[in-house]
Amino acid sequence: MPYPEMMIHGMRQELVQLGVEETRTPEQVDEAVKNTDGTLMVVVNSVCGCAAGGVRPGIAMALQQADAKPSRSVTVFAGADIDATERAREYFTGYAPSSPAIALLKDGQLVKMFERRDLEGRMPATVAESLVAAFNEHCSNADAAAN
Repeated sequence: MPYPEMMIHGMRQELVQLGVEETRTPEQVDEAVKNTDGTLMVVVNSVCGCAAGGVRPGIAMALQQADAKPSRSVTVFAGADIDATERAREYFTGYAPSSPAIALLKDGQLVKMFERRDLEGRMPATVAESLVAAFNEHCSNADAAAN
């Protein structure tokens, strides 16, 4: 049974306010993967404390600080957007389901994955630093200009 929307609405909005698009269906996930030129960031959002304490604030910091950014950023919510989350995870080849998680895809192929174990217990600045490094490696300034 999915989480009640009233319980997670604020957690969703933390990312939406940053310009991260919600993908609530498998079709929306597929559309994002297939129709993104450049790098796509996929965030598997979660109700857990590490998502609230480090991951969402770290994403905000990274998107504000980075010169190179993904062309597009989308999110699914584990435990709420169940089918969409399952579809997103199908693109994370070689990785077990994890939430929260952050993936970077280029041309539909996974190029960088941050699993829960890479994020849990990390301060927002540490998450941001790791994301900025991944953005610098896998995104271009042209991607950032598209945002």
